[in-house]
Amino acid sequence: MESQVRGGTRWKRFAVVMVPSVAAAAAVGVGLAQGALAASFSVSGQEFKVTAGHLHGEGFAQYGGIDTGYTSTDGKNKTTRAVAISSFRTAEITKMCQSVKTEIPLIGKTIYLRLDAGPDADHKVEAENLYIDVAQLDADATFKNINIGVAVKDQSKGPAIKEGENVLPGGFAQEADSADLYGVKQTAWATTAGTFKLSGLKMRLGTDPKMECY
Repeated sequence: MESQVRGGTRWKRFAVVMVPSVAAAAAVGVGLAQGALAASFSVSGQEFKVTAGHLHGEGFAQYGGIDTGYTSTDGKNKTTRAVAISSFRTAEITKMCQSVKTEIPLIGKTIYLRLDAGPDADHKVEAENLYIDVAQLDADATFKNINIGVAVKDQSKGPAIKEGENVLPGGFAQEADSADLYGVKQTAWATTAGTFKLSGLKMRLGTDPKMECY
């Protein structure tokens, strides 16, 4: 069975897959022993934007969760945020862009960090055991053999729930053999992966607002 979803969505509406995002750092391609993943971490007070021309993912699952993180860049106060956690056993992405906006009071400027990777079909972004904590997504999506409404603890098509994740084991989830997303625009709080390979990576810093992905 295939199911297609078009248009925009927010985290409360789990009937659409969320595209994986790039972590806001240049240290990518980290492989952990036997694909094991570390426990959840405190997220920063900044969400980041991601766009992609096409994402193809195998072994997909999605469910609701809670991120604990800081309310701002000073690292003093913490809060909790509801997110849609999307996971893939493997994923390939083309024409991916990530940007994050940071206010720097010390110099009185706004700085933008932008990463571009996976420029074409021969140079894709590749990931294994990928988990993404998403706030919002716009995309056209197609799923193969999708199950909607399974319990989180019983989903079997995507990766297992990672250690330390704040989820309800009996809560709502969906899963699919594969997913294809086109024309992706997304905001996210965090990304974790067993391995993450970025072909054609380009990183830039600047003050021009046009550096944001959208």
